Amino acid sequence: MVDLQESATAKLCSFARAFHSNFGEDKIFDDYLAYDMMGKELYEEIGQLIENQYQPELFDPAGGFDSGQILPDAVNYFAPIPLSRIAFAEQELQSFSLQHGRCQYVICGAGMDTFAFRNNNPNILVFELDHPDTQRYKLQRIENLEWSIPENVHFTAVDFLSDDMVNALECNGFDPELPTFCAILGVTYYLSLPVFEQTIRQIAALSKTGGRIVLDYPDETTFQKNSVPRIKYLSMVTKKLGEPMVQGFSFQNMEDALEQNGFSIENHMTPEKIQKEYFANRNDQQRAFENIHFILAKKENAHHE
Repeated sequence: MVDLQESATAKLCSFARAFHSNFGEDKIFDDYLAYDMMGKELYEEIGQLIENQYQPELFDPAGGFDSGQILPDAVNYFAPIPLSRIAFAEQELQSFSLQHGRCQYVICGAGMDTFAFRNNNPNILVFELDHPDTQRYKLQRIENLEWSIPENVHFTAVDFLSDDMVNALECNGFDPELPTFCAILGVTYYLSLPVFEQTIRQIAALSKTGGRIVLDYPDETTFQKNSVPRIKYLSMVTKKLGEPMVQGFSFQNMEDALEQNGFSIENHMTPEKIQKEYFANRNDQQRAFENIHFILAKKENAHHE
């Protein structure tokens, strides 16, 4: 049985992408390799986890799960954020690559992301940054699937708490002179403001003028007593899985942290804008989360020391 305490929320997000690709009628984002990357065992396990109200001890290796029974949870809680943010991030990446030609895409905390194998543009050099254990699991999955790793893809194992991210990348072929697009998705939920600021400082060291960063974040309504019930429910689930959300951020928090490191915000997708862009006129009741925002920011000047 896979250890669900290790990045359980990341596995839920991978499951949401795979489940949506398998069963979604009107696709927000079709991650058609997500199921293969997860593998049947982990996919069945996460399905059962949802079905069993997040009690991993009830996992039955010989059993499956009822997709109809977990559909409401997937639609209401787990699919909207990962589907819309990856759609947003990859749309902006494509615009960036058209503008710059040869460029680098750094995925912080890549997890089971499949872009490296869906991408057909050899001018986008992909750098997947992740914890050594997570990356080891992923590379084993790739080997089991007998997928060939493209020449433009680089896996960089890094412990974000102790390793120098820039040094690790440069030792693995990263070119600081090339235009760089950096994604940090699904991460801010588990960071305090000082740790988030430190993370942006590291990313700023990767980016020359004109580089971009894309991220998502929960706003300051996340922990209010009168917050929307599904926000409270999702927060309860992540806590139950051992990955409690830390805090909500104001837009000012984000803007200040980015500006202090030479970034200016180019695009701020509020929940209302996300709803309009990705969830309008849907038949499955799926809708944008009321507290989640996306940001695209541009590096304007040299890294602040």
